[in-house]
Amino acid sequence: MKKFFLLLFIGFLVVVLAACGSSEENDQTSSDEGNESGESEQTLLEQIQESGELVIGTEGTYRPYTFHDENDKLTGFDVEIAREVADRLGVKPVFNETKWDSMFAGLNAERFDMVANQVGITEERQEEYSFSNPYIQSSAVIVTHKDNESIGSFEDLEGVNAAQSMTSNYADIARENGAEITSVEGFNESMQLLATKRVEATVNDRLSVLDYLNNREEAPVKIAARQDDASQSGLLFRQGNEDLVKAVNEALQEMKDDGTYLEISEKWFGEDVSK
Repeated sequence: MKKFFLLLFIGFLVVVLAACGSSEENDQTSSDEGNESGESEQTLLEQIQESGELVIGTEGTYRPYTFHDENDKLTGFDVEIAREVADRLGVKPVFNETKWDSMFAGLNAERFDMVANQVGITEERQEEYSFSNPYIQSSAVIVTHKDNESIGSFEDLEGVNAAQSMTSNYADIARENGAEITSVEGFNESMQLLATKRVEATVNDRLSVLDYLNNREEAPVKIAARQDDASQSGLLFRQGNEDLVKAVNEALQEMKDDGTYLEISEKWFGEDVSK
């Protein structure tokens, strides 16, 4: 009887030790697999460098920042800045075009790594996103139909119907001054509604409006008022990717130091728009 219990006890120990060994082997295998994949260890910058591509969200319809030329090639100030940044990171720029109001959702959903589309740096956005250092400054202007003489200041927007992209900082300026917002998909639609007098005004970027007027002299619109303070725009990122933001800031600074930024700026605006 004693031998029976002894044999039973020894058998029990063998089973327990075998189970522990199997568990340790599984844990080790799982750990090794995780280390081999490296996915949990890589930062976004490392993933970009490994893939060789920087995916950039942009509209492609907002001249002169991001638009298609007569050969249907994506070009513009922001596009050239983003291409130069990608080149200095040692990767290929891949542009993913989308509507303005879908851009933030696309960034959140990781459809792209960075947004280059004249995104104004605001306190509200900084609570949810990370920005590069400012790479351009421009003031807001009110645009009206050329026949409209009732709007000459931002205070005159009270009760006025203004065409705006709903999530833009220019829409915020219009709201703050009492305007009633008509939602549009982008700049060009705003101008079309103004030209046909379906809205009374739009608040937008001065440089973009000047480019529009220079290229469409027949357009029946005008700049009715301009803000004194210039707003700053930056390249946009999801939070938690500080190494990528740092690398982009370094690339932007290098561009300014070696004259590349000024060359791009003068090509599109005839002046240094970083100041």
